[in-house]
Amino acid sequence: MLPFILSSSAALFLSLLGTVLVNAFLRARIPFLGAFAGLERSVNPGIAFGVRLPVILQAALTALALIIVFILAWKGRQSRFRQAAFGLIAGGALGNIIDRIPDGLVTDFIQVGTFPVFNVADSCITIGVGLLLVESLRYTPNPYGHQLPRARR
Repeated sequence: MLPFILSSSAALFLSLLGTVLVNAFLRARIPFLGAFAGLERSVNPGIAFGVRLPVILQAALTALALIIVFILAWKGRQSRFRQAAFGLIAGGALGNIIDRIPDGLVTDFIQVGTFPVFNVADSCITIGVGLLLVESLRYTPNPYGHQLPRARR
């Protein structure tokens, strides 16, 4: 479980550090690639992509998702790769939950193109899910529905 602990701790720390720094110092947009990308402080009362749900439902769904991630991370023998991916998801989710506690808002600050503004926690969650997808694609299903072992390298 060391990869889970390390990746979740790093994701949580970086998420909270980013939020603290942005709230303390970012007063105006800082462009990186002109209008295409930059740092721009914004707050989000909703969940992913600004979707808003009743507060109780939003909290319940967030808690349920986090519980499922913890169960899946501890279920059976997981590869270090999968443990790290689950850790990124858990750490990012906890970062957003902690950020939301004082005022019900999550601080977002990374702006790229027309994509909704996001934060480090959101990035950790997305990367973790992407890593799980990559891991699942490492096995090729055969015509009979069983998974074949991955090729040796």
